[in-house]
Amino acid sequence: MLEQSTRAPHAPGNAALRGMFAARKQVFIDKLKWDLPALDGRFELDQFDTPDARYLILLDPEDLRHRASARLLPTTAPHLLGDIYPHLCADGPPTGTRMWEISRFCLDPAQTPAERRDARNQLVTALADHALHNGISDYVGIAEAGWYHSISKFGWACRTLGPVHRDGSCRIVALNISIDEDTLPGLKRTGTYAPLMLKFEEGGEPAL
Repeated sequence: MLEQSTRAPHAPGNAALRGMFAARKQVFIDKLKWDLPALDGRFELDQFDTPDARYLILLDPEDLRHRASARLLPTTAPHLLGDIYPHLCADGPPTGTRMWEISRFCLDPAQTPAERRDARNQLVTALADHALHNGISDYVGIAEAGWYHSISKFGWACRTLGPVHRDGSCRIVALNISIDEDTLPGLKRTGTYAPLMLKFEEGGEPAL
């Protein structure tokens, strides 16, 4: 099951959001050692977790635990590539009402490698479906160079927006993913396509 939330509270408000923010803390702070804030020492949130953000959250259908998630931000509002990493784009960061940024692509670390791969494919498919059903023509984002190599082989049209840059111990690059009628057939050709039932839910006011 995949839950879509357009709520981006200053604190995680429901079980799906709590699971996502907790998994983000485990992956990006505990494992990858990124220098990021942690709410109550348990949840990773930053200045871009605003009401403009949308979240796609993949939940286990049996116990509703977090499996994978991603944050989507409109490029017409504050976002990572435009506000912090514009230097990654040779011609400046692209923006537009039909262009959204993907960030915090998170696979829950408690899963087995096979489970993570399955969750990854389902989330990639959900991102493509979300774009096709919501008038999104392009995704932009930032990726570690090795992760970009994987992203570019999923079967969708993916390109870099500039050269690879070193950021501390990481080599990162800005990317663009075009979404159109050829995207889902492309994901199917590479074996990445993994559809699932979508649950669309609007959250209420956040409360811990």
